[in-house]
Amino acid sequence: MNLLASLRYLVALNEHRHFARAAQSCHITQPALSNALRALEKEYGTPIVKRGRSYAGLTPEGELVLATAQRMLHEHAWLQQELHSGAERPQGALRLGVVPTAVPVAARFAAMLQARHPGIAPVVLALSSQEIETGLDQLALDLGLGFVERLSQRGARLAALPQYSERYFLVRRAASAARAQRRQLRLGQAMPWREAADLPLCLLTPDMHNRSIVDAAFAKVGATIKPVMETNSTLTLTLSLSAGELCSVLPGALVATLRGQGELEARPLVEPDITTSVGFMTAAQARPPRALQAALVLARDAQWLSDVRSHSGTLFSD
Repeated sequence: MNLLASLRYLVALNEHRHFARAAQSCHITQPALSNALRALEKEYGTPIVKRGRSYAGLTPEGELVLATAQRMLHEHAWLQQELHSGAERPQGALRLGVVPTAVPVAARFAAMLQARHPGIAPVVLALSSQEIETGLDQLALDLGLGFVERLSQRGARLAALPQYSERYFLVRRAASAARAQRRQLRLGQAMPWREAADLPLCLLTPDMHNRSIVDAAFAKVGATIKPVMETNSTLTLTLSLSAGELCSVLPGALVATLRGQGELEARPLVEPDITTSVGFMTAAQARPPRALQAALVLARDAQWLSDVRSHSGTLFSD
């Protein structure tokens, strides 16, 4: 039995919570994955997986094996990177989990990191805030990018590195005359949140943390909103704005991706002025591999911080 491979299969099963999907992610057949897990149970002399018609979770003993597997695989990755990286040439994968509204920032960061260090292979995953925090806790992710405020709320044992303060905009189609004359997104006059509440809004679904921020802002002005359309996809959210009369509340990082859309206008939302801290997160107790060390250096780099702040927050003037 290849112990590390079997432990990797167990971690994949816990992540996907489905035998077939876990096997596919490991590039093996489902019977091969099941046989490896049975060999693992034989090795430790205890049931690890609750078996039924479908995946039903891990036994208490299985949870203990899983925690050990996560630490062993993390240490294995650390050792591999130490052995194959030179002082200035870090090598290895970097798994970055990012909330969907910050994907444009994560994409820029990963591209800049790879350009500086060609031996690093970033893996950027769009995940919910809870999935990011769990992934960091379980050492399944090296780095997260999300809402820093959540860390104090849940008491997570995670370290935060703030990157920028996000602000919010009402985005909609511009007037016909403006659409005919412009090739760039128009930044219009500020709009009170109370006024935005009366518009036909397309928003992210309530399970997204960004939606809770938007709902709280409307609640502060005594407005209870009922969106005419909801989605869990930021791509759907932005594309819907050009197709009809829908409006949306978008953070600056998403608005920046629409700069070339001359048919749209963005108006900063005020009264109240809402800002949200977005930052990188790491497991506080984990020993960072070389790729993560390089990423954290870049996250503190003045050039990067200037770049990220020009593509989020207050953005640009008309």
